[in-house]
Amino acid sequence: MTGMGVEAGAHAARSRALAVLRIRGRALAVALLPAAAAVILLAGGSTGHLVGPGWDAARWAVSGVALLVLLAAAGVALVVARARPAVSPTVPVSEDSAPDLYRMVRDLADRLDVPAPSAIALTPDCDSWLEDRTHPPHGPPARTPHDPQAPGGDLASLGRGHPHRRTAATVLVIGSPFLWWMRVGELRAVLAPVVAGTGPSAHPDIAAARRFVRGLDATVAVASAPGRRALTRTVCAGLGWVARLLLRSCREHAAQMERGVAAAAAERAQAVDYGLRIVAQEQVGLAYAGWDRLLTRVALPAWRMGRWPARLDAGVVAALTELSRRDRLAEGFASRLGERPACDLLEEPGLVDEAASLLAARLFHGGPAEAGPDWAPVDWDDYPEEVVDRKWRSDAARLHRVLDTLGIRDTTGHGTDSGTHGTPGGKSDPTAPDPTPDAAGPDTAPDPAAPTLARVLAHLSGPPAPHAGNARAAALAEGLSAELAREEAAAPAARPGGGDVGPGSELWDDGALPLFPLQPPRTPREILADHVTAMVCCAAMDTAGATPGLDWLDGPTLLLDGERAADLTPRVLSLTEDGDPSPLREWLTASGIRPEKPVRLV
Repeated sequence: MTGMGVEAGAHAARSRALAVLRIRGRALAVALLPAAAAVILLAGGSTGHLVGPGWDAARWAVSGVALLVLLAAAGVALVVARARPAVSPTVPVSEDSAPDLYRMVRDLADRLDVPAPSAIALTPDCDSWLEDRTHPPHGPPARTPHDPQAPGGDLASLGRGHPHRRTAATVLVIGSPFLWWMRVGELRAVLAPVVAGTGPSAHPDIAAARRFVRGLDATVAVASAPGRRALTRTVCAGLGWVARLLLRSCREHAAQMERGVAAAAAERAQAVDYGLRIVAQEQVGLAYAGWDRLLTRVALPAWRMGRWPARLDAGVVAALTELSRRDRLAEGFASRLGERPACDLLEEPGLVDEAASLLAARLFHGGPAEAGPDWAPVDWDDYPEEVVDRKWRSDAARLHRVLDTLGIRDTTGHGTDSGTHGTPGGKSDPTAPDPTPDAAGPDTAPDPAAPTLARVLAHLSGPPAPHAGNARAAALAEGLSAELAREEAAAPAARPGGGDVGPGSELWDDGALPLFPLQPPRTPREILADHVTAMVCCAAMDTAGATPGLDWLDGPTLLLDGERAADLTPRVLSLTEDGDPSPLREWLTASGIRPEKPVRLV
């Protein structure tokens, strides 16, 4: 029964591939039709059958049209053949760096009785697929041997094999989180239907149809590129019209062809690790949930601070282990951790993880291609100090800059002498003594612009205005949003540029990074709440001995006496949205946090 299903899917795919190729043939026939008419007219004139002024004019007109059509068809065909189809950005993994992984994939292909993929690459996402790189422009120049003294070190050379090896035709792309979270058997089961797709994909008709469709898609991209002169834009408009017309004609057939290939691959994979695949699919869903939380809650704050976690995939294991501990439905998953992880199939998993982490930062945030002074890797042990603490103090500094811009002063009388604690730019000196009101002396006036939490509380406290909400909070939120927008606009100029890392980088264009932004822009109210929370955390660290921490599922967190402060957010929202400081003041008092004391800013 399985064999019949495989044949049915493969037959459907081949028939749709032939339909695509027939469309290509019809387009060629249409292009040759004027030339055929011109040949008939010229032959009739040479034999004395089609003579006279009218036939002569027709010969010249048809011949001219035929020449123009042939030139246009040749140009379209050349662009379709030479255009560079989109190729997924990946981290290539050479066989030398993962012999066990290649051995497992080849053994799987042998069991499925299909050709083995030519190469393996990793993507920083929870997905796996086969990628065809047989299009002519994907034949890259020869590689140069790795120079250990070159910038980028081993990370830049990851995946480089023989210096003259060309890019593989069919690449198996594996989601990097799968390698770290899944066990070897689970990864094998998940990859079975993917690897099985090399069977129908190797058919010459399917391969030719795919090259034609991908060439048309690349041609549309070429024709749509901006910044051309008027004449070139006119030519590209015609080129794009032809390519889109052919794509519309092929779209349904190409979609049905891919469905047939997927059906044939799924049927063929039924005989391999079927029972284990059901369990493995549960792990796919769990990995996706943990990966999404890790990126949005943990990695994104670091990227915004100019730091990129260098071990994201290792963090997935920690995040999913924590999720398994919290979620009663996932209690049984923790027992799997005693089995061999799939990352053991790599010779240097740390190096691969670092390359995948850098690529994730580029795809989801738009960071530079290589590390630099303003774009440095960070280990998980250093994350609380280098990311969390710095993030909170930067946000607190921004909050007070906007308060200064709005002319807000601390009217509570709790400020301290700026000559004792303040430093230029509103920073405090942590080495200076902490004066008491008696030690300050009667002539010492409080600094109304000191970076204190009391200043923020006094400004945001008050009942909301009818039909307007908290007007002071709204003005502060808009000021913070504008300040952030200015900083983000200036950030790209300050960040180092650079090309792609690793081989295969010439196969994709990264001019529109990030390709997959993680979150929509924050609203001004969310920005204000984040900044007030940061100010509270700074006050807690400087006056109550709190420490920054990392929660694998929720990101930056405040630790009071080693315990996570989980009830802070609703109290901050009560202040920023309702103007009610009472819940927050009660929490500050209970936690021993002194809002009147200046905090250290960066």
